[in-house]
Amino acid sequence: MTDDSNRPLLTIDVVSDVVCPWCYVGKRRLEGELAQFTEADVQVNWRPFQLDPTIPQGGIDRKEYMDRKFGPDRAGTIHERLEALGKEAGVDFAFDRIKRSPNTLDAHRLIRWAFGSGVQEAIVERLFRAYFVEGRDIGDRDFLADVAAENGLDREAVRLRLDTDLEAQDVQSEIASAVRMGVSGVPFYIIDGKYGLSGAQPSEVIVDAMRQALQKSAEA
Repeated sequence: MTDDSNRPLLTIDVVSDVVCPWCYVGKRRLEGELAQFTEADVQVNWRPFQLDPTIPQGGIDRKEYMDRKFGPDRAGTIHERLEALGKEAGVDFAFDRIKRSPNTLDAHRLIRWAFGSGVQEAIVERLFRAYFVEGRDIGDRDFLADVAAENGLDREAVRLRLDTDLEAQDVQSEIASAVRMGVSGVPFYIIDGKYGLSGAQPSEVIVDAMRQALQKSAEA
């Protein structure tokens, strides 16, 4: 970022779920891309998605969930592959520490509330790390309130809001809107409202889309 008011502004909306390991890898890759992208100022907005909205409030046993979804042999293979990809991206996945598969609706509500305070990215990062590196239960409302406080939000106010259904429908409506747009998996990147990219794309793919979006804006 610079103080040059003449620099163009590019927006990237990242549709993701904080229990999606590919989204964490994608976040790291995007950070590397943005650190070297000098042609515009870039604003990243984090948009909600739930890989499994049927998980109940309070979550379920992680091993049982993964074994049921993939089978015990395949789940282990998936984790090994992601651990290798994570190391390349700077993510130290510790899948063995994860004991609960949470419902992420409350986490997405917190991310939504964080936007207006300018700490959305910090909270997204904290939730990814808490789940995939520390094995924390990011569906636990007390823990979410602690994360809010760590990032300058009022802990008690957030904790009280989490016990209501405030903005739960807004989050669900945003997810439904993404599905109608054709989003079926995450991460999904919307570059300046013009280009959609699915998956944790290689750096050159996202950078190329960013440059194309800038060119379109300049032509317009």
